[in-house]
Amino acid sequence: MDRRQKKTRQAIFDALEALLQVKAYDRITIQDIIERADVGRSTFYSHFETKDELLHAICSELLSHVVHAAHDCSHTHGLPSGQEQPLSVFCHSLKHLQENDHNILRLLACESNAIFLSYFSRMVEAIVRSQLPLEKLAAWRGVPEEFLLQHIASSYISMVKWWLKNCPELPPQELAEYFHRVIGPLTVDKEDS
Repeated sequence: MDRRQKKTRQAIFDALEALLQVKAYDRITIQDIIERADVGRSTFYSHFETKDELLHAICSELLSHVVHAAHDCSHTHGLPSGQEQPLSVFCHSLKHLQENDHNILRLLACESNAIFLSYFSRMVEAIVRSQLPLEKLAAWRGVPEEFLLQHIASSYISMVKWWLKNCPELPPQELAEYFHRVIGPLTVDKEDS
């Protein structure tokens, strides 16, 4: 993709993100998007077949960035490097959310966040799967692995929503510590306790 195509694609992304702040997703039309992005209809369709495909592309791009950042802890953003690995990964992902790379928090807060939340849930599940020995922990706890995954991921998502609504000034390190205190007992292996 050349520079002009990237610029056009970003204008379309920005248009949908801006519209989501003032309108429910299901009320946004492709016409709204192309007017806001200042592109032609054929230009829009050369990039995306549907509005849903556009939202999927935005979510994939934004969330893959966060997942990649969570796995690549060499970019610590000034976070303590001595933290336990899962805590540091969750803290790292919170830091990226706080930095508001590509307006992730705005999308989470918008009226039409249900679709975005489904993508966000998948991202969190991917981080949980990569950081915790779920099979072993689920077997020890006597619960299905998918149940444990959903429980931890849902807790993280609820925490992010609470953070966004109630305490956006709370530092990611402190929030990650709260999360660790809540899920810590679930993630301690029998041999460690």
